[in-house]
Amino acid sequence: MARISIITGLVLIALGAIVTVASNSQSVTSLIPAFIGAAFVLLGSGGVAKPSLNHHMMPAAAALSLLAILGSAGSMIGRGATGWALLAQVVTIAVAGLFLILAIRSFKAARAARSLAG
Repeated sequence: MARISIITGLVLIALGAIVTVASNSQSVTSLIPAFIGAAFVLLGSGGVAKPSLNHHMMPAAAALSLLAILGSAGSMIGRGATGWALLAQVVTIAVAGLFLILAIRSFKAARAARSLAG
């Protein structure tokens, strides 16, 4: 899951950069997906660098994905986003949602493996 966290982060960083450049945005808010992506990369890198900490890093990444989903959905609905902002929010929800699904599956598989071993 740590490598998937890094990939997720890189996708979100690219999304933030692309939306910022394509929309010619002067606002730092267009980079929010990139900031979220940077946190995913840091959590994933921590899990790769220290596998013994992976069981702490990946639940944190899953929590981050849930916050990204809720934040993007709330902003999209509350502010009535259009154009590039809408695209950024929809893609952020999709990417973070996919990560959350994969993380939950991974957590279930790890729990099943522990119960078989124990």
